[in-house]
Amino acid sequence: MSTISTHVLDTSRGCPAEGLTLRLERQSGDSWTEIGGGTTNDDGRVRDLLHDGGGLALGVYRMTFETGAWFEANQVKGFYPVVRVVFEIQATDEHYHVPLLISPYGYSTYRGS
Repeated sequence: MSTISTHVLDTSRGCPAEGLTLRLERQSGDSWTEIGGGTTNDDGRVRDLLHDGGGLALGVYRMTFETGAWFEANQVKGFYPVVRVVFEIQATDEHYHVPLLISPYGYSTYRGS
């Protein structure tokens, strides 16, 4: 089974986004089931992202980053209250790294390794 990780960086300050809450969901038909999540640590990462500690099967997944609450907690006015990244696991023997680069008025993501 595939493994997954994320890393959130605040590009406006040039440092990890500590304390940002996110959740990981898997698509099942027309609905989504939460399978993981957490809050970023001082390095902008979530240890043990999957609730069951397992891996990911083939399918469509979504990471939802609570950016609005994070910006508010850091006394920053932001434009995006939530960032949702939808992606597809196409091989079960690969690691998927889904980082998020944020600033108050923009964000980007990519598939890392």
